[in-house]
Amino acid sequence: MAKVKYGFIGAGSIARWRHLNECAKINGAEIAAICDIDKKRAQERAEEFGGTVYTDYKKMLKDADIDAVIVSTPNKLHAPMTIAAFKAGKHVLVEKPMATTRLEAKKMIEAAKAARKYLMVGQNQRLMPPHVRAKEILKSGRIGKVVSFRSEFQHPGPEGWSIDGAKSWFFKKKDAVMGALGDLGVHKADLMRWLLDDDFVEVSAFVSTLQKKSDVDDHGMILLKSKKGIMGQITASWVNRGPENNQTVITCTNGTIEIGTNPDYPVVVTYAHGAGRELHEVGAIASNTNQTGSGIMDAFHESITKKRKPEIDGNEGYASVATILTAMEAAKQRKTLKVK
Repeated sequence: MAKVKYGFIGAGSIARWRHLNECAKINGAEIAAICDIDKKRAQERAEEFGGTVYTDYKKMLKDADIDAVIVSTPNKLHAPMTIAAFKAGKHVLVEKPMATTRLEAKKMIEAAKAARKYLMVGQNQRLMPPHVRAKEILKSGRIGKVVSFRSEFQHPGPEGWSIDGAKSWFFKKKDAVMGALGDLGVHKADLMRWLLDDDFVEVSAFVSTLQKKSDVDDHGMILLKSKKGIMGQITASWVNRGPENNQTVITCTNGTIEIGTNPDYPVVVTYAHGAGRELHEVGAIASNTNQTGSGIMDAFHESITKKRKPEIDGNEGYASVATILTAMEAAKQRKTLKVK
């Protein structure tokens, strides 16, 4: 089979450390083009990974040899760039959050359907080995039914990660629309929906800007209720002053599953009534400071080559971003709202 040729829109940190880096390691994948409004940045990435340099994504999309596109740009651009790529006949992997409004997300799903191409959203948390193991344990039934959960994703902020530092688009509402909730909260909304095999139907939240000099949120706490009646809490924060915190604790009828709380054992199962513990060594969760493979590019490439719809498709992306948008609306209105 001929190589799948990929075009990358956006050459910042997520493209450099995740998508380009992971694509370069895939047999049967070719980095055909790299586009960024900063020509020097695109050239630097092309010198490292190969590919034709563009500064206008619309010109790049006219390249008939490109099979698929990776969109890793400011949040506000995700929808228009994705829709343009579908109109050009490309498959699309778009970074999270997939869009900044429900209407945009729906239009992206419709565009993929009309083009008969795949839409995948870069919500990589469900692909991390500890989360995969936790899902296996939950599905086995030995820990019983889920009752409640708490899940946290906290780090000092994107200025230590973004290629533009403190001047990054992450802190500008016109480009980002959402802050920590759109950056980290949407990861957790997707992860918990997947782990629980359930959708969230009601949310309430506190969302604020506590420390950053920014017009987007840097800290949020969400209370959620699922269709099955499971209740839980998600915290997404850019104000953490310690190491990155990506932890989840799930309380079940027969015990508790802890993910990311023990540095030596990423998954710990403690059974009720002193019935024992399980310590699972299953690899790390990728972080800004520990760039292990995310699995996203591999999953996208496999979907294309095997002609199989991505597991993390547009509908999955919509459900997760809709949860976050509803949480932000709930915080503003100081109400509990139904997820829509």
